Amino acid sequence: MSTPAGGPGPGGAARSTALAAPRRERLVGVDAARGLALLGMMGTHLVSRTTADGGVSWVYEVFSGRASALFAVLAGVGLALSTGRTDPPRGLELRAARAGVLARAGVVGGVGLLVGLAPGYIYVILVYYGLLFAVAALFVGLRFRTLALLGGAWLLVGPVVARLVRPLVSGPGGAPTFDVPSPASLLHPLELLTGLFVTGVYPVLTWTGYLLVGMAVGRLPLQRAVVAGWLLATGAAAAVVAPLASAAALGAAGGEQVLQGQAPPSWGVTDLPLALDTFLPGATPTTTWAWLLIDTPHSATPFDLVGTTGSALAMLGAALLVGRAVPWSLAPLAGAGAMTLTLYSLHVVTSRPTGEVLGGEAAWLFHAAAAVVVGLAVREAGLRGPLEAVAARATRAARSAVLRRTPSL
Repeated sequence: MSTPAGGPGPGGAARSTALAAPRRERLVGVDAARGLALLGMMGTHLVSRTTADGGVSWVYEVFSGRASALFAVLAGVGLALSTGRTDPPRGLELRAARAGVLARAGVVGGVGLLVGLAPGYIYVILVYYGLLFAVAALFVGLRFRTLALLGGAWLLVGPVVARLVRPLVSGPGGAPTFDVPSPASLLHPLELLTGLFVTGVYPVLTWTGYLLVGMAVGRLPLQRAVVAGWLLATGAAAAVVAPLASAAALGAAGGEQVLQGQAPPSWGVTDLPLALDTFLPGATPTTTWAWLLIDTPHSATPFDLVGTTGSALAMLGAALLVGRAVPWSLAPLAGAGAMTLTLYSLHVVTSRPTGEVLGGEAAWLFHAAAAVVVGLAVREAGLRGPLEAVAARATRAARSAVLRRTPSL
C-alpha cells in the first residue's frame, strides 16, 4: 500500500495500518451458533405453533424467541469482533469503525426493505436489524465492563421504559405494529420509526439490550476455553432462573387470572394460554403492569430478555467449546452462519411457495438443508455470500472515506 499524503511519519503509518484492516480468522463456534439461530428462525416461520391435539409444537417450544435472541446477541458479538475484538477502537479508528458500522446498517436495512416486498407471513427482522446496527455505532468504542453493565441494565430497564412510552405513541393498550417494512414505508417515516423503535415485533428500544450484551461478549478473548465455559455456565443459569422467577412472580400476583381479559382486541390474542406459551408480538399490552411478569417468547419483558439472553450465551459457549475440540463437526452450521444475510433473505422470499407446496416441517427441512448445503459449498470455496460481500465492500468504503479525508499528523 502506498504511503498516504503527508509522508511516512506516525500519522501516515497509523493510517496505513488502519486502512489495511487485516481480516482475522473467523471463530467457527460463533458462525455455528449463528447458523443454528438461522435454522431455528426458519423453523418458527414455517412450522405451526400447535400440534394436531392443540398442544404447542416442539419447534416453538425450543426455538420461539430463543432463535431470534441468539441472532441478535450474535450480531453484537460480530460487531465487536469486527471493531477491535478485545481492544476497542480509539480516535480516528473509532470514527472509521462507526462509519463502517453505519454503512453495514444501511445495506442490511436496504435489503430488509426489498425483502419486505415478498408475499408471505414472516415478520422480517432485517430493517430492525439495520437500525440496531446504527444504534450500535454509538457503543463500539466501549470496553467489556462498560458494555456488560450497560447491556444488563438495558435488559431490565428497557421493558419498563417501553411500557411507559408505548401508550403515548399507540394509544390505550399499546397496540403492536404488525406491518412488515418495505420501500413504501419510507413514505411515512414517523410511523416507520415508531414501529421500528417501539411498537414493532422486534422493537429496537428493548432489543438494544441483546446487542449490547453481545458486544460485551465480543470484547472477551473468545478463543479461550475458560471464557467459553463461563458463557455456557452463566447463560444456562440465567436461562433456567428467569422463567422460574417469572412463574414465582406471576404466582404471587395471581397468575393468569390477573391477565385474563387484559389483552385488547388489537393484539389478536384469542387464546391467552397459547399466546403465553408461544408468542407475543414484540412487547405486552399496557393494560396492567402484571404483563411485565411473564416470560413469553418475543414479549420483551425483563424475564423474557434475561432468559433468552441466557440461552443465547449458553449456546454460544457450547458452540465455542465444540469448535475447539472438534471443529469439523460444526462445518455445516458454520457455513450457513457465515452468510446469514443472504440465506435469510432467500428464505423469506421463497418461504410462501415452498410452504404451500411442501407444508410445515417438510418445508423447514428443505430450507434448512438448502442453507447448510449452500453455506458449506460457499465456505469450502473460500467465498463470501453475495449480500455479505456487498456489506463488506460498503463497510470498507465507508472506513476508507473517513481515514483518507483526515490529514496526517
